[in-house]
Amino acid sequence: MNVVHQDESVMTHPADAEAWKHFSHTHIFAQDSRNVRLVLSTNSFCPFGASPSTPPYLCWLVFVTPYNLTPSMCLEREYIFLSLVILGPRSLGKSLDVYLQSLIDELKILWDIGVNILYAWKKQNFIMKATLYWTISDFPAYGMLSS
Repeated sequence: MNVVHQDESVMTHPADAEAWKHFSHTHIFAQDSRNVRLVLSTNSFCPFGASPSTPPYLCWLVFVTPYNLTPSMCLEREYIFLSLVILGPRSLGKSLDVYLQSLIDELKILWDIGVNILYAWKKQNFIMKATLYWTISDFPAYGMLSS
């Protein structure tokens, strides 16, 4: 994605970041703008409230969001995809990775092989690839995600 900005010193989109630019220069993946850069984010909440009479469970939400959209679209509701809902004990610890394994396997396929999809604008198929570009989580979840 090539986003044009008036002031180069202001970061208004992840495409303005040095990491994005480095990735674009390093990987052939970036040569096709139809390929997707994904962000995985996690968050948890206590669905039963926090009282001594309720079981100590948390609900973990895992979202996947494409980031090679325009700045105004990146965080719009219709582009944030709820991928997993995990109900478990207060701390999943490293077992959070077990729940993420099927998603990780699919992301590996998207990076290595890609999927054949219809490019509707040109009415032709192409192989789309995707990469997990960033993970965003609160500090407790950060310690549970493998690197």
